[in-house]
Amino acid sequence: MTTRKRDRLEVIHDILRIVRDHSNSIKPTPLLRYSNLSSRSFSEYHAELLAKGLIKEMEGRKGRKYITLTDKGFRFLERYHMILGFIEDFDL
Repeated sequence: MTTRKRDRLEVIHDILRIVRDHSNSIKPTPLLRYSNLSSRSFSEYHAELLAKGLIKEMEGRKGRKYITLTDKGFRFLERYHMILGFIEDFDL
């Protein structure tokens, strides 16, 4: 079995999916672990997703930070799955 590196869009999809699958609220450290990225790579993706408005940080009780998806983040996931379906339909 060969393993291949995830491309950029797959990593973004994985991060957003993880947030969504955790009731749209997850702390940064568990998200880092689940995303299977180095802390440096995670920080870069985290900053990019914040800057592009796909995720936002919320402050919960006791001042803890939580990451949630924005409407734009939910739309990204929806369209990503639509594109995957298109690719499968045409055996690409």
